[in-house]
Amino acid sequence: MAGPDGALRCPWALSTEDYVAYHDEEWGRPVHGDDALFERLSLEAFQSGLSWITILRRRPGFRAAFADFGIAKVAAFTETDRARLLTDAGIIRNRAKIDATLANARVLAEWAPGELDTFIWSYAPAAGPAPKTLGDVPAVTPESTALSKALKKRGLRFVGPTTAYALMQACGLVDDHLAACVARSAP
Repeated sequence: MAGPDGALRCPWALSTEDYVAYHDEEWGRPVHGDDALFERLSLEAFQSGLSWITILRRRPGFRAAFADFGIAKVAAFTETDRARLLTDAGIIRNRAKIDATLANARVLAEWAPGELDTFIWSYAPAAGPAPKTLGDVPAVTPESTALSKALKKRGLRFVGPTTAYALMQACGLVDDHLAACVARSAP
């Protein structure tokens, strides 16, 4: 579909200006770095059952509440920090998702620097054909299922196959921009 500037974009990106910017500048672009990937993994978990726009608009609040998703910093959060998060109106105050984020940070703090980046990117599938319609974009793939199982085996929570696939899309492990989309990577 044509956006406000006439460029063709994935249809989901055209409902708000926030989505246009996110679609054009972030979604599907390679993300590297343990803290950056921890942020995306955490936000995808918070998004579960909600619309992405809800998370996107609260991202500054999430970053402030979770110390910019520094793994070591979040791993050191105390029960006082947890109580603060549960009352923070700038984020989604879901107890299970907050607890999972804190637990995940503690698990990841034990990993070697760069290990999360290498681990996640090891599940990047071979590039496939560009999807032509939204119906061609899966919610789950064998790779996202394998990533989910591997993360769970290593002790992470709230990382189901759909969340893992959304992470893969958001972080550029897969390019699910439609074939005619202006933001599609070169073939």
